[in-house]
Amino acid sequence: MVLIIFSINIVYVTFFTIRMIMTLKGYRYLAAGVSMIEVVIYIVGLGLVLDNLDQLQNLIAYALGYGSGVIIGSKIEEKMALGYITVNVITSEAGEYLPKMLREKGYGVTDWNANGRDGGRQSMQILTPRKMELKLYKAIQEIDPKAFIIAYEAKTIHGGFWVKTVKKGNLYK
Repeated sequence: MVLIIFSINIVYVTFFTIRMIMTLKGYRYLAAGVSMIEVVIYIVGLGLVLDNLDQLQNLIAYALGYGSGVIIGSKIEEKMALGYITVNVITSEAGEYLPKMLREKGYGVTDWNANGRDGGRQSMQILTPRKMELKLYKAIQEIDPKAFIIAYEAKTIHGGFWVKTVKKGNLYK
């Protein structure tokens, strides 16, 4: 019984975590489908615990399954990598070479000259699918290991050549 409760709660919370992330990223219909499965699993698991409330090991299994489900759900979401990120890069070393190289790799790069504490800098804003995030960081760091990088999630994108390219499925080919 303990193993069943533990396993059910892992599955339930994994679904819960994925559903929440899908909802936040705007995949509401897919999230609704996941939530229907999630609630059935939740009711079955909670029912098993409530029917055997006098057994402390069932409560412990429920709690451990819950915590494990959060970790597993987060790991699955990392692999799914839904959505887009915007990466701001500031470099003093690479000059015009870095934006050009990133554009050749298919990234949408807007760049401009900037001033920092120690003088002139090259600043860039790059939009990319989250699935390409680590490849982008690697490409930047190969050219300028000292580049200053800040990334944040892009909730809405509209306009520009890059969006058209993404919709056609031609990005990074």
